[in-house]
Amino acid sequence: MSEHQHHHHDHNHEHNHEHDHDHNLDHDCGGHSHAHGHHHHVPKSFGTAFAVGITLNIIYVIAEAAWGFWGNSLALLADAGHNLSDILALACAWAAAILGQKKPTDNFTYGYRRTSILASLTNAVILLIVTGGIILEAIERIFHPAPVAGWTVIIVAAIGVVVNGITAMMFASGHKEDLNIKGAFLHMAYDALLSLAVVVTGVIILFTNFNLLDPIISLVVSVVIIMGTWSLLKDSVTLAVDGVPTNIKRKDVEKYLRELPSIVDLHDLHIWAMSTTETALTVHLVSNVDHRSDNFLTVTSQQLKDQFKIGHTTIQIELLNESKSCLLASTETV
Repeated sequence: MSEHQHHHHDHNHEHNHEHDHDHNLDHDCGGHSHAHGHHHHVPKSFGTAFAVGITLNIIYVIAEAAWGFWGNSLALLADAGHNLSDILALACAWAAAILGQKKPTDNFTYGYRRTSILASLTNAVILLIVTGGIILEAIERIFHPAPVAGWTVIIVAAIGVVVNGITAMMFASGHKEDLNIKGAFLHMAYDALLSLAVVVTGVIILFTNFNLLDPIISLVVSVVIIMGTWSLLKDSVTLAVDGVPTNIKRKDVEKYLRELPSIVDLHDLHIWAMSTTETALTVHLVSNVDHRSDNFLTVTSQQLKDQFKIGHTTIQIELLNESKSCLLASTETV
């Protein structure tokens, strides 16, 4: 029975000792080669953005709560409570980003990368819960209109636009590549939008006394937030249950693998997210050529990284005359 051949590709010295799992690919079916491609992608650091964003929001919440208490404004006190969710969301995303950089251990062989997925999911849930509270309050005000406070609320909301807007801009560059950063970005961007709506609404009401405009605008903004947050929630849940990341089409990956030289069939193709920035793949390729002496595995792993941004690959090659017995063995271990 021939030995398994492993090819390790490590582009991040921080993780040289990481151990990839094989999803039950270790059963012995002679003449097989395994390739483990470890193309580690270190997410862009947003430490400064998190630190500045959390600091600004803490100062803003304290000032808003004090202003609301001294000015006897329930609206400002309620908004200060709402802005606490910003601090929680940023802290959650930052903690996940830090944990994601920690090295793997014996018990956590992938490290803590998946905490970024949990953080993006938590951020989406927090946004929806907070928005639900705003909707309930808006509906209450439609049936029981209340006078909207004057310039005090407008000024405080304007400060909120600046604070949340600056924080959102610091995360703007990473929200397309990292779902965890997207969660932080959306949270701050939508709060800036909400504060802007308060400013505009407050100014209009000052000149028209149309108090009903306040809950109407709140409902419109809430719908916009829910529409934007839904995609974040859906993508986060997909990654949390090991679904194929939305930026990768499984059929395209399978087509690429089937068209490789000497590959006549494949099975057990799995693609899932290790974190909000890293994707893993395992597959059994059936070949009519023994590839243990060439660079087939190295090239294939690199092309999967280049074409599909899949940086962690585990490839098992089965020779054509052995694939049937190996497939049976694989089925029995499930």
